[in-house]
Amino acid sequence: MFFMKKVGIYMILLLIAIIFSSCSKAPDENVEGFVIEDHTKEEGDKDALESAKTTIGLVMKTLTNPFFIDMELGARKAEEELGIRLLVRTGAQETSIQQQIAIVEELIKLRVDAIVIAPGHSTELIPVLKKAQDAKIAIVNIDNKLDFQISKEMGLINVPFISIDNQQGGYEAAKYIADQVTKPTKAIILEGILGAKNSEERKKGALKAFEENKNIDLVAIETANWKIDEAFSVISQIFKEHPDIGIIFCANDMMALGVIEYLVKENKENVLIAGFDALEEAKKAIRKGAMKVTIDQQADLQGYTGVMYAVKMIEGKGVPEKTLIPIKVVDIESLR
Repeated sequence: MFFMKKVGIYMILLLIAIIFSSCSKAPDENVEGFVIEDHTKEEGDKDALESAKTTIGLVMKTLTNPFFIDMELGARKAEEELGIRLLVRTGAQETSIQQQIAIVEELIKLRVDAIVIAPGHSTELIPVLKKAQDAKIAIVNIDNKLDFQISKEMGLINVPFISIDNQQGGYEAAKYIADQVTKPTKAIILEGILGAKNSEERKKGALKAFEENKNIDLVAIETANWKIDEAFSVISQIFKEHPDIGIIFCANDMMALGVIEYLVKENKENVLIAGFDALEEAKKAIRKGAMKVTIDQQADLQGYTGVMYAVKMIEGKGVPEKTLIPIKVVDIESLR
């Protein structure tokens, strides 16, 4: 596979994390048939955790996407600067929602001081996070926004949100390729997990950009659940129905790489592709001309800021309700 052959250091880090996870003694390990990955820097039992000055749990979706590896690096920087203990937990896949719920349950039992979470779904994590908040655990929401109205109805309040303007990012990426379309062209959008706010916002931005160009005919909007292999499968089906597609917006780089893999396999050229996340493999694809643009949402800064806010909340200090990290448009010019 195009991505799997070239993922390099990210996959090495992932393998290390999986090996490390297999040795973990964390409870509730088997959920959805997968293993909850424990990427904690130092092992320790419950007594050790209780004796720590400040313990923060970082809950991410997965480590199969290099975006979250970068997020952890930023959180580790904050851990080192602040002298706190960081427990990093992830699911096996970005769709492993029940696994994330079990992870939060585990962190409640460990009595961590705060949880910084990039939720895989915008509503399904709310009840367990309310349970954590009731246990006097500070909650910080990063990356994918929890549904505000449902959170309010369930009593999950005072949860700061740190991310980017996903709609603007989707618009900027889609506009970059849309502006290159000067004749009637069929387009498609590959979105992430249905019900995830970041996916919905990116799709809205892409729709706006495509609608501004009357030459673009949007023929399909499909989900590939953020996954490279699923994107390969979905795009192959779409091309059977629409073999002359000329422009594709993917809500993350993993899906974009799956699309590229399919196009290479089928020897299809001159298809404009936009992604999102600025993964190293996406940058390589841009340099080769296989992809036009991606969006850097500075995952490391999101992780860093999330931990910083968590510590401030533990100390009783105020933090902004919403913090938007600046996005960066990554194209061939910026990579030179």
